[in-house]
Amino acid sequence: MSVIRQRILADMQRFSRAMIGAVLFLPVIGLILALSSVLTNPTLISETSFLHQVGQLLGDTFWPLFGNLGLLFCVGISYGLAKDKKTEVALVAVMCFIMFLGANHSWLEYTHTIAEKVNGEYYGTGQTQILGFVVVDMGMFLGIILGCTIAWVHNKVSEIELPGALSMYGGAKLTLIVMTPVIILYAIAFTWFWPIMTHGIAALTGFMKNAGVAGVFVYGFFEKFLILTGLHHFVWSPFQLTQIGGSLSVDGQTVSGTQAIFLAYMRHPDLTPIMNEALRFSQQGMTTIFGLSGAALAFYHTASPEKKMMAKAILLPAIITSILTGITEPIEFTFLFISPLLWLIHSTLTAASQALCDLLTVRPWGASGLIEFLVYNLPLPVALTRWPVYVLIGIGQFAAYYVIFRTLVIKLNLKTPGREDDGEVKLYSKEDYRNKKANAGQAVTDEIIRGLGGKENIISVDNCFTRLRVALHHPEHIDEALLKSTGANGVVRNQNEVQVIYGVKVGQVRARVDNWLANN
Repeated sequence: MSVIRQRILADMQRFSRAMIGAVLFLPVIGLILALSSVLTNPTLISETSFLHQVGQLLGDTFWPLFGNLGLLFCVGISYGLAKDKKTEVALVAVMCFIMFLGANHSWLEYTHTIAEKVNGEYYGTGQTQILGFVVVDMGMFLGIILGCTIAWVHNKVSEIELPGALSMYGGAKLTLIVMTPVIILYAIAFTWFWPIMTHGIAALTGFMKNAGVAGVFVYGFFEKFLILTGLHHFVWSPFQLTQIGGSLSVDGQTVSGTQAIFLAYMRHPDLTPIMNEALRFSQQGMTTIFGLSGAALAFYHTASPEKKMMAKAILLPAIITSILTGITEPIEFTFLFISPLLWLIHSTLTAASQALCDLLTVRPWGASGLIEFLVYNLPLPVALTRWPVYVLIGIGQFAAYYVIFRTLVIKLNLKTPGREDDGEVKLYSKEDYRNKKANAGQAVTDEIIRGLGGKENIISVDNCFTRLRVALHHPEHIDEALLKSTGANGVVRNQNEVQVIYGVKVGQVRARVDNWLANN
């Protein structure tokens, strides 16, 4: 059973890596839409002004991306899961997605089951209109299902060599051919099957709402606790991006997920007196600003006197990254491997703060760092989000982290930064640390490849927000010390996959790793 569990976990991690490719773009899209919402907010800017028109243009440009997340995830997941010919697979994914829309619309017409609009829209009918087609409303899940299927079929058939004149139809073209009957089958089956799933999704949403504070606590705990495995995306993404997080009808359109709902309020702050209850699940960013700052201060104050400056050199850049951008791994990985108990407490305190926000009906957008928090919340009426109470809870969270972490570090003699035994862990001066970060930025040197066991040991390379994820033939051949010397904050092993934590520079690391592998 352990082998089966490990295989399932590995498959889930591969899927998580593939999904994050599309997710990485969402913060950029969200911030631009937030700016659009600010510019089109009539309480701030006149509707006749040029800035209002600019905001309207930005909104009209980027809102369709949120309305077509299924297509984005279909392309991103198929690209991420495909073993080869990735560019061709992405093109096949676009074609298959459009084919499904056409086939599903055709079947609904044939069976006379196209829904009637309610007040000029399809909201509540279980159907929606995408790219001009009326289809079963599957949201992001359509892209996930199609993307996984396309990648699976492609990995099975892309290496098949067809004989003679048929050889030109091999590779990705054969993937498209094989997917054709699958697409038609899906288009028919989901007409009957997906309404059942829709009821299930509604039941899950209802359960989370009925669970009240306990539901928010469970959400907050696992969203943080699963970061180690990389599976935390499965916790927050359905709430932020799908109807599991809730749905709202605005201007004749249906928006789903907490982020889209909040952005809708930025355009229409008078929708309700208090922010929609879906936003109960969007306060995990409090920890990135307040909680981890308390933990970092506790680490600094408990460091040995002669090592305080060196500890500061490590902690300060990491906590600034956490506060401003919401990228937490650099600071979290300074204590994750030192004490699993601290990690458990970290997850519990994160969940408790979100539960307290729910108890006090505090619902700002607090899913990430300070920059996003200010951009999203300041333009809205305070009475709508009650964000000052969020700040007060955050200050309390800061104090709780500081007291608990400081007490445990001293009582259990934990080897946090500045407390290591001599010779065990090297601490860096500011100059050393800058050089370390520069090496991470420049990324691929022979040392990184050697640290991964050499080119011949590398199967594939991916990345998420902060981690370089590498599948290896022989994980036991990696050199953790060498990898850390190139700027890595930590290394996580799981079966044949290694996750190397580089922080916010990981995109540059990934690009240069790919370039090195392609040219050596």
